[in-house]
Amino acid sequence: MTASHAHAIALRVAELARNLQAHQPTDDIDTTLGNLLDTTVKSVPGAEHAALTMGSRDGVRTVWASAGYPILLGEIQQRHKDMCGTDTWEGQVIRIDDVTAEQRWPGYCRDVADETPIRSIMTIPLFVNRHSMGALNFYASCPHAFDAESVEMALIMATHAAMAWNMLRHDQQLRSALASRDLIGQAKGILMERFDIDAVRAFAMLSQLSQNSNTAVVEIALRLIEGKPPRR
Repeated sequence: MTASHAHAIALRVAELARNLQAHQPTDDIDTTLGNLLDTTVKSVPGAEHAALTMGSRDGVRTVWASAGYPILLGEIQQRHKDMCGTDTWEGQVIRIDDVTAEQRWPGYCRDVADETPIRSIMTIPLFVNRHSMGALNFYASCPHAFDAESVEMALIMATHAAMAWNMLRHDQQLRSALASRDLIGQAKGILMERFDIDAVRAFAMLSQLSQNSNTAVVEIALRLIEGKPPRR
């Protein structure tokens, strides 16, 4: 990679980071991920398609995919769970230069070759923990599409994708927590007015209803707001 190319990559990643940090909380996470993955595909030499997948020991699910074949490729990978228990769990890059010649996962590669025009695959781990992993997958229709420069750029973009995913998930969790707090506050108000009690006793009633019915407090609150009797 030349110095000028490396500088261009650094500028591109910096621009992505600025855009993400300036991005206000949104209900359309798909749009944010879509823009990120579109830029990622254009940045990685040889890449034609990309997908963000989350996996467990039981299989994988595609969180977002660019147009084309990634959704089908995710379904094929789900059929061949041996692909979910390999080097990716150890934080290793997986590169398949030609699915018609790959020997490590014959069943998976055979189905990819039979059902899609994809011939090159590269998987970059985003994060790995005891129970789950995230990966950024790149696909191309010609064999040997990815070289050392492709891997280097993919690793850079994967770092940014991991940061973006974490920020989006944090934003989503925060908004969910705030929404739950608002629902519980409304339900407390209903109980306070109905039974002429204070906020502490109202929350105690919600907690007791939750325990008695083995139902989350926020669901109990929602049922009260909607005028439905909580399940006992």
